[in-house]
Amino acid sequence: MSLPQENTLSRQPTPAAKPAGQPHGAPHEEPGRHWFIDRPKVYAADVRGTFRRIKWAALIALLAIYYVTPWIRWERGPGIPDQAVLVDMVGRRAYFLWIEIWPQEVYYLTGLLILGTFGIFFATTLAGRIWCGYACPQTVWTDLFMWVERKIEGPRTTRIRLDKAPMTGAKIARKTAKHAAWLGISLLTGGAWVFYFNDAPTLLGELLHGEITSGVATFIALFTFTTYFFAGWAREQICIYVCPWRSFQSAMVDEDTFLVTYEDWRGEGRAPLRKSQSWEDRQAAGLGDCIDCKQCVHVCPTGTDIREGQQISCIGCGLCVDACNDVMTQIGRPLDLVRFDTQSNQIAKIDGKPERVKLVRPRTVIYSMIMLVVACAMAIALILRPTLDVSVLRDRAPLFVALSDGSVQNAYTIKILNKTHIARDYAVTVDGLPGAHLSVVGDEKAGGGANLTLRAAADSVATYRVFVKMPAAAVKSGSTDVAVVAKDQGSGEVGRHVSVFMAP
Repeated sequence: MSLPQENTLSRQPTPAAKPAGQPHGAPHEEPGRHWFIDRPKVYAADVRGTFRRIKWAALIALLAIYYVTPWIRWERGPGIPDQAVLVDMVGRRAYFLWIEIWPQEVYYLTGLLILGTFGIFFATTLAGRIWCGYACPQTVWTDLFMWVERKIEGPRTTRIRLDKAPMTGAKIARKTAKHAAWLGISLLTGGAWVFYFNDAPTLLGELLHGEITSGVATFIALFTFTTYFFAGWAREQICIYVCPWRSFQSAMVDEDTFLVTYEDWRGEGRAPLRKSQSWEDRQAAGLGDCIDCKQCVHVCPTGTDIREGQQISCIGCGLCVDACNDVMTQIGRPLDLVRFDTQSNQIAKIDGKPERVKLVRPRTVIYSMIMLVVACAMAIALILRPTLDVSVLRDRAPLFVALSDGSVQNAYTIKILNKTHIARDYAVTVDGLPGAHLSVVGDEKAGGGANLTLRAAADSVATYRVFVKMPAAAVKSGSTDVAVVAKDQGSGEVGRHVSVFMAP
């Protein structure tokens, strides 16, 4: 995916003074304004360089993962979905490669959320808003939409003139083509999302034949609209005004966090470079390396002027580094006037001390330990997870039934969860009630007496209504603690559930 080089250095007008009260991060020129918020519209220019290449690599990799993952197959056995990643809402199951998650195991989702949260904390402590700049879905799709916009409407200055121009046939054609492309990408995004909740090949066939359900159509429409609005219209407004992470990040960084940094001690004071002016003359006049070309502002997807210092609108993508380095190359000055650096390194440079990289810090150690503990706990839980689970619900109306021979009977609903992919037989007994007689309603094959043989189909929950009867001579009045025990007759695995037996 190639990008056109847009060099507007020689075409910029002499910059006007910054209006009083203008907030940090706002562009210095206002070629247009957003239709839904009183803020200058951002016309991000194209740029080439190291960080732009990293962003394109991240975008392509992440989009490939998003669109391809639902089509990966993973054989699990007959009757079991073979989609590698599938959230089966109908079957109430989630499949992730060899891992199968049941509704009772929602704590695994909690563990994943904790890992993701502290992973972002860890990344922010090391390199600021690197998640926002490279991996956030809002950033990824907005970057793609901006690339489409540049391809159709042209470079930055052309887009500004196009928006200012009166409505003509050519303008309508360009705008229509752009929005049609955006809607196409949005539709693919919404369509790919529903594949994670349905068998992808089956759903694709239904889509092609117009046989999808209203629920599927609703979710496709919802994600199509949100992608189109957030990435096409809202863009940086989501990062600046909506996303809560912009406020949290200030608590995650310290003096050793790598952030996009403008070396003001080297760049100030700012002034355009005149052809007849030598660098010795500039330095004698108290001027620095920044020639106030505003390329760092023009390439920024949020319109941030990094020269004003760290700001809440900066997403840490580093495109301003590429833009500034390109300008420094053209004028023959040292690179990295804008760079990723730490506050401690900047102070060290000013004081003439050596730079340092300090990755091991209290924050990084704490976040790493939390992630390690959670990951180990989840791994151990997966390794030791049982394939059998038993739940028992005792009837409360009536609490018990006194039979004519003096015996007392309680009724229970027993559910046996078989997490294996083959049918299993389980020997069911009741501990704590010597002499109890068990029987199953409507299933003579289960037998009766001191134990039952209950079958659970593969990867399913078997439900049985069981009567437990105690003879008159063995009945204890009141409540008796008991345990319903199910033993897998094949593997020997045992499941237990504590309940009570009620008597007069």
